[in-house]
Amino acid sequence: MAHGKSFRPSDFQAPLPMDKLIVKNPTLSDEAVPLDVVFVGAGPAGLCGAIELARLVKADNESGGGLGEIEIGVLEKAESLGGHTLSGAVMNPKVLQDLFPEKPLNELPLRGAVQGDNVFMLTETGKVPLPTPPTMNNHGNQVASLCEVVRWLGQEAENLGVNMFTSFPADSLLMQGGQVVGVRTTAAGLNREGKETDQYMPPTDIAAQITVLTEGTRGPLTQAYLAEQKITSPAPQIFALGVKEVWRTKKVPKNVTHTLGWPLPKSAFGGSWMYPMGEDLVSIGLVVGLDYKEHNLDVHQMLQSLKKHPLFSEYLEGGELVEWGAKTIPEGGLNAFPEKLHGDGLIMAGDCVGMVNVPALKGIHYAMHSGVLAARAAFKALKASDTSGKTLSSYDKSVKDSFIWKDLHKVRNMRHAFKSGFYLGGLKAALMTATGGAFPGGGHDHLSDGDEKKIFSTNPDEKNIGLSKVDAVYQSGNKTRDDIPQHLIVGKDISPELADFYSHMCPAGVYERKGDQLVVNAPNCVDCKATDVLGPRWLPREGGSGPSYTLM
Repeated sequence: MAHGKSFRPSDFQAPLPMDKLIVKNPTLSDEAVPLDVVFVGAGPAGLCGAIELARLVKADNESGGGLGEIEIGVLEKAESLGGHTLSGAVMNPKVLQDLFPEKPLNELPLRGAVQGDNVFMLTETGKVPLPTPPTMNNHGNQVASLCEVVRWLGQEAENLGVNMFTSFPADSLLMQGGQVVGVRTTAAGLNREGKETDQYMPPTDIAAQITVLTEGTRGPLTQAYLAEQKITSPAPQIFALGVKEVWRTKKVPKNVTHTLGWPLPKSAFGGSWMYPMGEDLVSIGLVVGLDYKEHNLDVHQMLQSLKKHPLFSEYLEGGELVEWGAKTIPEGGLNAFPEKLHGDGLIMAGDCVGMVNVPALKGIHYAMHSGVLAARAAFKALKASDTSGKTLSSYDKSVKDSFIWKDLHKVRNMRHAFKSGFYLGGLKAALMTATGGAFPGGGHDHLSDGDEKKIFSTNPDEKNIGLSKVDAVYQSGNKTRDDIPQHLIVGKDISPELADFYSHMCPAGVYERKGDQLVVNAPNCVDCKATDVLGPRWLPREGGSGPSYTLM
């Protein structure tokens, strides 16, 4: 493949390993852990769901409802709660306040109210102030570290008797006939060749009446279940990659800041942020849609360039990098929702089904509320002793009746408008804002990120300045053993140019082009899942591997 030629990333992507991700008619071991409801993923959706369900069960038993003891579990692949959790984050505190009405705002795990909003169009050295779009008005919102929110929610869940299982990645969905009956975790203590070491621990089966998938962006079990059940969506899901840094600084900005323009090319959708996180901490980051065109676009390196811009350097100069991380974000909106959010013995909630409002840059409170709604549907099914899809379909109805659906319906076509380019997209977005998303339409007629053609660009690579990818992984608190088995499935016929594409796409230096070969440094992976969208597939690996975020 030569420069100037185009290629389609999906042509080189390995298929989903369905036989690994879904185990049909399993024989459960005698050591299987029996639960009534298991939430797969200890993010905001899973933890808020577990808390709501525990409260419903407690209230039912105290009122003589007769449900009896219900075992609730939450599985988390990170070594500790919050270890794999990343967001900007400016969040709407409504759901958190509704879930804990007895607690004043200053007792919730938040870092302070938004004092004001700034939006700028950047050039390489300058900035032009822009009016804050109505969707980006953060009045009443709170700056937060989602890691801290998750850790706090986990403690609240444990106080209610919820079982927390950290270092427990779910490797497979267990199905009897069409009914989901639990999950199987990954094995631990295997060497690079997949052979048992002295530290070997076999997989654990978790048997559950109801499995709630809250595995976050690009969840492999969610992907597999949707494929297995042939559940489609009106439009394909699309994603962005966000790279974030937290700095300790002598000077902290007063307002929440978002930028457009430089260093992104006009063909790319995205922007940057800078948020105050208290007296001496600043959150900065850059988000870029994975439908970008140039093969050598590198989000991590662009963030390093961005830090040199006067808008950012004013605060970062003389400061200290505390933590680095990366994560993909679902951006398809309502049109990319699966047509069913449930099945027999199963519910899907949060980012794994794309509950993100892209124009508002919000998703946390939608994930939280979807977890609460999932808990209510699960409780209803347990009370009826019926965990069939027919009973669990009440979840879909509750989502459609909620503010989640109302909010996302208004902006359902807005992200897709920017497929037309930055300026025409901006005009379309303005019309959509004025008409509540009704005009112009066009939210269904786009390709997935993997099917969008990339161009082998003749533009020079981003300069390797600032934080290297190797050092960035160190700053993520990476806990992965060097001899861990490969958890990334690389497709066939990877040309040198394709290896170059993967190396730029991955923010953690997992993929390198050395000569004409692709080298995969799997232990570097921080589970952002960008290449799961555009390249090698990501699968769960040994529990406790990956980053160990504390402030992300």
